[in-house]
Amino acid sequence: MNEKKSMNFNDLEQWLNERRVTEVECLVPDLTGVARGKILPRGKFTEDRGMRLPQAIVAMGVTGEFPESGPYYDVIDPTDKDMQLRPDPSTVRIVPWATDPTAQVIHDCFDHQGNLVPFAPRTVLRRVCDLFAAEGWQPIVAPELEFYLTARNTDPNTLLKPPIGRSGRAETSRQAYSIDAVNEFDPLFEEIYDYCDKMELNVDTLIHEVGAGQMEINFFHAEPLGLADEVFFFKRTVREAALRHDMYATFMAKPIAGEPGSAMHVHQSILNTTTGKNIFSNENGSPSEAFMHYIGGLQRYIPAAMVLVAPYVNSYRRLSRNTAAPINIEWGYDNRTVGIRSPISSPEARRVENRVIGADANPYVAMAMTLACGYLGLKNKIKPKAEMKGDAYLAPYALPRSLGEALDWLRRESDLHEVLGKEFITVYSEIKELEFDEFMKVISPWEREHLLLHV
Repeated sequence: MNEKKSMNFNDLEQWLNERRVTEVECLVPDLTGVARGKILPRGKFTEDRGMRLPQAIVAMGVTGEFPESGPYYDVIDPTDKDMQLRPDPSTVRIVPWATDPTAQVIHDCFDHQGNLVPFAPRTVLRRVCDLFAAEGWQPIVAPELEFYLTARNTDPNTLLKPPIGRSGRAETSRQAYSIDAVNEFDPLFEEIYDYCDKMELNVDTLIHEVGAGQMEINFFHAEPLGLADEVFFFKRTVREAALRHDMYATFMAKPIAGEPGSAMHVHQSILNTTTGKNIFSNENGSPSEAFMHYIGGLQRYIPAAMVLVAPYVNSYRRLSRNTAAPINIEWGYDNRTVGIRSPISSPEARRVENRVIGADANPYVAMAMTLACGYLGLKNKIKPKAEMKGDAYLAPYALPRSLGEALDWLRRESDLHEVLGKEFITVYSEIKELEFDEFMKVISPWEREHLLLHV
């Protein structure tokens, strides 16, 4: 990835030539994290070096719907204008499952004046990283992404089940860190690692998580935009590989009742760009004031920012007591019950782990959110609460309990609007309000079971 960071369009053309690429998937991540775009013949891609799409393509709900009216159209032009999409050469990857030599390239969104579209997820993360750069800081992150493997399920009214492994049996019990449980799916994971290798993804460790069929992949630490790109690519890759092995891979926050939810824990530290040193540690190795202020910012702003990393009604099913997910924003050293954990490490590697983020979050928005909260802590010198040394599940809830509540909290927090961009906050909030309204039209089995004849 580092070698690609300085790639220009001439380098990109050479890369495509060396691999005899005949088609290019021109991708742009939308608010959900879905890959939108077009597939172009190689010649057309080289000729145009970009494409046009309607503005709203990156600003639609998970169901593909748009608001009919309201503040959304104060940002999105109601005449459905185009935006210009330009390829980022550093993101080019081969599509390892394609029959013909095919490349995939992530594009950035620009308006007709040449400005980045402010509500595009990649733009939002760039904006936050630029704020750090202006202070002489370089954020470094490392995501840990959980997901479930499930048996194929074409009926949304049927409960999900773990897939059948090599033994011919499905998991029925908790298999945390079990090597043999991972080996049940060796053919799938060999293909995933093969795909990741061909795509030069920065993946590190694979483990079996607590839930039946629940896995976790860890990424090596790097700069935020490149790693968000890799998580975006990885989700797409795992889903494709799972389908080829007659199963599904899902990043839903809570896909199976009674099983733990899936998170995307993000480890983060900040380097001084002049010295290259971690600002979270003093010269003598002790925690710095910057470390404490960063935690203070996370504690102050995460509750209001939760809808950015718990983006669906399902997301809040994960955030409940004693389900391996946090219910508040207490912090502590080597304490997995808190929302903000500092792992045991050397002073050079001192970092903060944000554990509230769901696996269903858009990786660009998620990293922008956690960095924005920490940035505000650094700038405003916010002091954290005292360290939580016990079980944080015994402390009160401190996070919103539903999508509607989380939306209200975000709308009231003007500091986050300034850092992330008012246009983005407006578009994101309107889309989530639309999704919430659509969900509220659905009557669940629980309601029919307990309310039909009892109220």
